[in-house]
Amino acid sequence: MQFLCKEYQDGNPRVRSLVTETRIHLVPSLNPDGYELAREAGSELGNWALGHWTEEGYDLFENFPDLASALWAAEERKLVPHKFPNHHIPIPEHYLAEDAAVAVETQAVMAWMDKNPFVLGANLQGGEKLVSYPFDTARPVSETPATAPRLPDDYEDDNPELHETPDHAIFRWLAISYASAHLTMTETFRGGCHTQDMTNAMGIVQGAKWHPRAGSMNDFSYLHTNCLELSIYLGCDKFPHESELQQEWENNKESLLTFMEQVHRGIKGLVTDQQGEPIANATIVVGGINHNIKTASGGDYWRILNPGEYRVSARAEGYNPSVKTCNVFYDIGATQCNFVLSRSNWKRIREIMAMNGNRPIRRIVPGRPMTPRERMRLRMRLRHRLRLRQQIRLRRLNATTAASGPTALPPTTALPSPFSSTAYAPWSQEPPTAGTWEMETETETEVVTELVTETEAWELGTGTAQPFTTAETYTVNFGD
Repeated sequence: MQFLCKEYQDGNPRVRSLVTETRIHLVPSLNPDGYELAREAGSELGNWALGHWTEEGYDLFENFPDLASALWAAEERKLVPHKFPNHHIPIPEHYLAEDAAVAVETQAVMAWMDKNPFVLGANLQGGEKLVSYPFDTARPVSETPATAPRLPDDYEDDNPELHETPDHAIFRWLAISYASAHLTMTETFRGGCHTQDMTNAMGIVQGAKWHPRAGSMNDFSYLHTNCLELSIYLGCDKFPHESELQQEWENNKESLLTFMEQVHRGIKGLVTDQQGEPIANATIVVGGINHNIKTASGGDYWRILNPGEYRVSARAEGYNPSVKTCNVFYDIGATQCNFVLSRSNWKRIREIMAMNGNRPIRRIVPGRPMTPRERMRLRMRLRHRLRLRQQIRLRRLNATTAASGPTALPPTTALPSPFSSTAYAPWSQEPPTAGTWEMETETETEVVTELVTETEAWELGTGTAQPFTTAETYTVNFGD
């Protein structure tokens, strides 16, 4: 904090750009109770371990809801995404109960995350020198879906017990951006801090491969919010002496700046309707990445992506979706990708379908030949109409006969067998009565008009430059 303020006042262009274009949230200590206990005991003889837990005995980093297991269970039942979302998974009700085993600090952080539309986050810890990225929860082998075989990578083993996030490549980019700028994090030729090097000399590791645990802050942030969060272990000494703090700062200074600048990589934009009003909680879908995000209250969104070309769509309840191709470049600076959504006719279509008994309304495409199944359905539909016409004629004839006197019915008025194809004259030779035909024509005309209107409205979504809010990033120091 002192560095940012001083460099900003001194006119440092890099710091000025970062401060003016980014909301930076800093939490000096997430566990002040534990820090006080560790500071009083000192760092000798491992007394720093006293600061790992809160006064109530909670490990804050593992005190969040386990949303990853809930997501994987829904995937096993094939409920994702039509019944169970792949993003913004709600907090379980039992976790919000008054008697739930949840620390007050955890509740405060969850409320803080729901209030602010964070994009990038880091929680700072000690005792190791590496960057850990989600998932931190290891997926059980029995629940791992069958996937296509892939070639083993140089940096990690093909372990079926691990489960990569849909943003695995993006998380690796963010982790490498910090580790590569650190002065000593990638110098692992002597091994790790306490055991063998788990990072293959890269300074980064997936949490589930290194230290599997459920209910981590990183997994919760990824599955419940738009934020991509990582754990940064600043150094081997969990409680360094005051004389060592300056060198620790020099080791991590450039890494902290570089990491915060990554929030401006990817795409950003504004989602509005045709009148220019922002659409909150609209869903942003990136093709090839099975993890969506939502727009903030002002209709703005940020999505960190690696360089490349992406097919991006914006969707919202009551609107037709809009699709665009957005390019992300290597230089820092997010690509602006705005969306304008048009109102959808689906509400009116649902009303018409309800009037039709919620049966699917067949849409006739001119010039396209019918399949045998469609031809059979059309024939059955025409036969049903013909039976209705025969019944109407019979009722009218009975009414006329009753008015003029009892007479024998002509033999041609007998109802034919429902599925007999030889008992009917060609339908085109028997024009229905005016009332019946007008009723059916009005129904068909209404349905087709609605569908054509919807199709035309689908093509109206175009994007224009709109103002948007700045990105959000934060840093949390566990202070343990």
